[in-house]
Amino acid sequence: MILPIVGYGFPVLRKKAEPISSDYPELTALISNMFDTMYAAYGLGLAAPQIGLAIRLFIIDGGPLAENEDLSQEEMAFLKNFKKVFINAEILSEQGEKWAFNEGCLSIPGVREDVMRHQEVTITYCDENFQKHTETFSGLAARVIQHEYDHIEGVLFTDHLSTFKKTFVKRKLDNILNGKAIADYRMKFFKIK
Repeated sequence: MILPIVGYGFPVLRKKAEPISSDYPELTALISNMFDTMYAAYGLGLAAPQIGLAIRLFIIDGGPLAENEDLSQEEMAFLKNFKKVFINAEILSEQGEKWAFNEGCLSIPGVREDVMRHQEVTITYCDENFQKHTETFSGLAARVIQHEYDHIEGVLFTDHLSTFKKTFVKRKLDNILNGKAIADYRMKFFKIK
């Protein structure tokens, strides 16, 4: 089932999400619905706060990134099969040089900017079966993880922008707040009262 994605301005996007347990109601269906929602919006990742749930859950499918011809064959092969569920994730460390890459967000349609992120990330998380993992990811996989992890911490990619860039995107963010943004996927816009 395709769920509506909540737009910029919804308080849940600024809330630090809560951990969940293995008996979370209808977790398997929720994860399936999140993948359906992400694919319908042509996204690479989706965090539970983006569908209005303040829980520590996000999903990623790096397959579309594997088509980037600037990547090494090794990274293309890895991303092609990089489909994961992250529950109760905690970043243990971020390493390596920071590098810029153009990012967007399904909750912030029409806004894309270069964001600086670390080259490598070590994260602990549970998968959909609540098996615990600690892994290190690099390159675009690390970037997508950091972006989605920010969502469960109440941080948006626009928070990483310089003051100048924030001023530059303010009008677009105001349009989203006023429901004037256009997305080719199902969304709920926050209405300023």
